[in-house]
Amino acid sequence: MSKMWSGRFKKGAAGLLDRFNASLPFDKELYLEDIEGSKAHAKMLAATGILNRDESEKIIEGLESIKEEIEKGIFVFDIADEDIHMAIEKRLTEKIGDIGKKLHTARSRNDQVALDFRLYVLDKNRKIAALLTKLIKTLVNIAKEHKSTVMPGMTHLQHAQPISFAYHMLAYASMFKRDVERFESSYERNNLSPLGCAALAGTPHPIDREMVASELGFKGITLNCLDTVSDRDFALEILFNISVMMMHISRLSEELIIWSSYEFGFVTISDEYATGSSIMPQKKNPDVPELLRGKTGRVYGNLIALLTVMKGLPLAYNKDMQEDKEGVFDSVETALISLEILIELLKSMKINVEKMQEAVRVGHLTATDLADYLVNKGVPFREAHFITGKAVAMAESKNKDVSELSYEELKEIDSRIEKDVTRYLNLENSMNSRNSAGATSETRVEEQIGYFEKWLGEKES
Repeated sequence: MSKMWSGRFKKGAAGLLDRFNASLPFDKELYLEDIEGSKAHAKMLAATGILNRDESEKIIEGLESIKEEIEKGIFVFDIADEDIHMAIEKRLTEKIGDIGKKLHTARSRNDQVALDFRLYVLDKNRKIAALLTKLIKTLVNIAKEHKSTVMPGMTHLQHAQPISFAYHMLAYASMFKRDVERFESSYERNNLSPLGCAALAGTPHPIDREMVASELGFKGITLNCLDTVSDRDFALEILFNISVMMMHISRLSEELIIWSSYEFGFVTISDEYATGSSIMPQKKNPDVPELLRGKTGRVYGNLIALLTVMKGLPLAYNKDMQEDKEGVFDSVETALISLEILIELLKSMKINVEKMQEAVRVGHLTATDLADYLVNKGVPFREAHFITGKAVAMAESKNKDVSELSYEELKEIDSRIEKDVTRYLNLENSMNSRNSAGATSETRVEEQIGYFEKWLGEKES
């Protein structure tokens, strides 16, 4: 059977070209968007008098029937059809005759694929944002249980200052909230219908683009047709947003991997989300966070691939742009399953409070508090820093943490140190002394939890 576009060709396409040129093996993922777009287009063609009502209704009935065939698995996908648009149009013509050929009036595959792909991306923006919101709720619920659980806050992966485990979880909640905002912003910016732009310059037919946009749930139409058919910013945005989100997931995963080791023991990953070794029976491997960390590189690659495809293309549509979908499909699938499994892993994870309490007594986490204490006594900070360093050296010589030094021992280092110093060196007091906005004290953590609960409530309402 000849191609629908083959009128000006004297020779048929080579079989090798069919294999190389076709996008059907992957863009059949867009069948639902293609059918919904075609139904809206058919309604508009009838409303503007380009088709009569009977023709429009037959087209819509035929499209619904094709949808059923695809969903029942009885639709025959033929690579010779090139893409999902041609496959559906050919089947429509087989089912309802030449009326099916009228569906393509006033549109091109250029604006048709832009529509299908945009609808897909907009839908996935919403779904990913919804899962991110569930992830944030999970982190907030953990934080509510651990406002007073003290753990080492680190810089350079070295013990720095005491913080609460709740505070640590809320740091990730803050990251993922920014991710939600990026997906929502992309949705709003790209929620415009491209259909009616045709190949690149619009159409002479008296179409109603606004009607189609409304029918499909868009807030409006795109402005410039030349830009529209060659625009893949919406696809790049979802790839970028997923990449940043997966970077955040990877950072959390890295900590879960470290925390679940014997050396730390801060958390125990449920057996449901861990695996064993084929040779070492004692092993319990944190494969889920390791895979999450690994998949981050995969989505980065998809972003770079599409940026590279788009970087040198003249206006308007070029066949290079057929390479836009597989990476997006892959990244979306990776994002959705990554979020789902991370949420379940966190819900089922055991938090070992005792191990965290042991860890904060290593590394002199209240050394800064001693320096601040001396500053409050009128000692210049540089001198206070030096005195504190001597206190740390003393503690290490006695195989103690600086928080365990007695008043008498500290008094040997500097006579300005008084008995009240021990209150400043207490780990819980140290954590709660950091009470500036956004800090780790229980009071400030409760404020942050309240903020997230209000935000989550607005999302659910």
